[in-house]
Amino acid sequence: MAKKARPLSPHLQVYRLPLPAVSSITHRFTGIALTVGTLVLTWWLVAAASGPDDFDTAQHVLGSPIGLLCLLGWTWAFGYHLLKGIQHLIWDTGTGITNASAQRSSALVFGGSFVLTAIVWIAAFAL
Repeated sequence: MAKKARPLSPHLQVYRLPLPAVSSITHRFTGIALTVGTLVLTWWLVAAASGPDDFDTAQHVLGSPIGLLCLLGWTWAFGYHLLKGIQHLIWDTGTGITNASAQRSSALVFGGSFVLTAIVWIAAFAL
């Protein structure tokens, strides 16, 4: 019995996800990152309430280059998740659901999240 030639799906390296799909996936990952970051924030607050030695340890960890990088990522995740949530609220009204509009608003969410992160970090180090 001869095998029938069946069409093959393109490999994932050939297929490019549209920006709204990447934006949706990123929204889910930032939700997870915010959960982990909130646990770190809780640890920092508990350390502050526990005494100066514990607080110094927490400050040392969060003030290290890796700690600052994690805080920067957490700040970006917060801004991104916030803006993506606003985008979803707008979509819930039935506005901006066309492909072109979804593409444009997803790009605005990505760009806006970097702007928000820069504003927060400039304000934090300016004080």
